[in-house]
Amino acid sequence: MSEEKKYCEKKYCDVEKVMECSCAIAEAVKLCKPDVISMYPITPQTHIIEHLAELHDSGKLDSELIAVESEHSAISAVLGASCYGARTFTSTAAQGLALMHEILYIVSSMRMPCVMAVANRALSGPINIWCDHSDSMGARDSGWIQLYCESSQEAIDTTIQAYKIAENKNVELPVMVCVDGFSLSHVSEVVKFPYQLKVDKFLPKWNPEIKLDPKKPVTMGPIAYPDSYMNFKKQQADAMENALKVIKEVNSEYSKTILKQNGNGLIETYRTSDAEVLLIGVGSMIGTMRVAVDELRKKGIKAGILKIKCFRPFPKEEIIKAVKNPKKIIVFDRACSLGNMGVLGLEIKSLLNSKKEFKNCIIGLGGRDVRKIDIINVVKSKSSDEIVWVNLNG
Repeated sequence: MSEEKKYCEKKYCDVEKVMECSCAIAEAVKLCKPDVISMYPITPQTHIIEHLAELHDSGKLDSELIAVESEHSAISAVLGASCYGARTFTSTAAQGLALMHEILYIVSSMRMPCVMAVANRALSGPINIWCDHSDSMGARDSGWIQLYCESSQEAIDTTIQAYKIAENKNVELPVMVCVDGFSLSHVSEVVKFPYQLKVDKFLPKWNPEIKLDPKKPVTMGPIAYPDSYMNFKKQQADAMENALKVIKEVNSEYSKTILKQNGNGLIETYRTSDAEVLLIGVGSMIGTMRVAVDELRKKGIKAGILKIKCFRPFPKEEIIKAVKNPKKIIVFDRACSLGNMGVLGLEIKSLLNSKKEFKNCIIGLGGRDVRKIDIINVVKSKSSDEIVWVNLNG
């Protein structure tokens, strides 16, 4: 191959590859040109940082990699780097995210647009390394935008968009890009990567108005007394509301200039135009739900799917429109708020009128399979139970 052709392929051509999702996320991060990446291993996200290290060692990634001593240090490192105006990245899972919990609130309240991949994993105990959403949904009130991915391609696209969303001047909030541990993070699929110059045009260098500079001293993260703390929280709340519009705008721009996107960045629907039964979920289980819905349709049951892509901020208006016509709403949750129902179920139920038939299914905790037959049986069930624990016997 000629040097000219190699240059063309490298700079101007979208590239299709078969790649594990974790490695695909790392490649997407590389395209975003982060200045600082902090790394601490924890299953099942370790392949992300391992691949970033390989890219760095091969000269393909020009970033400062920091190997830290804990997840608490990992999030603290990107916080400090962001204060200096650096674009940053880190990743974690489960207990690692729990160890970061203290700093999650600080990153958000200091309005630092960090991006973090979370390979969703059940929180111990008992010790479990497989998927559910208890880790990220347990951090839902920390002030981070949370975007959940169904596929490897969506993980690539969402990672690139996450920086543009986070760095928007009307938002300036950190973003979690959530992928299901093992059932997505370790799955190899055909994915498409946009060429570098296209991403550069979509995502210009971040240049914050205020940053730490010895020549222009500022104070960041000062104490807030009772006469001001509430005002800071209101600013964060407003930024979250602003993010709803920005996420849609960024998704639309990405769809037009880089790769066509399904949905609007907040939600996505499947076979809902005449649906009488609406299934709602997040993450990789949506693929199984699609197969189940197609089979239910063949049996004469008008089922459809509402996929929640953006869990924080919660897209209330879009959800209210989507649940308006179906008679029955079934929410599938991979996280349970112990003492109540599923986390997503709680949020969805708060938006429904009392006339809707509602069911909340706890499914797939700790990596238990989310099976097509389980979804079909729930839809066909005549049980009046509002909360159902699905496939308890494995």
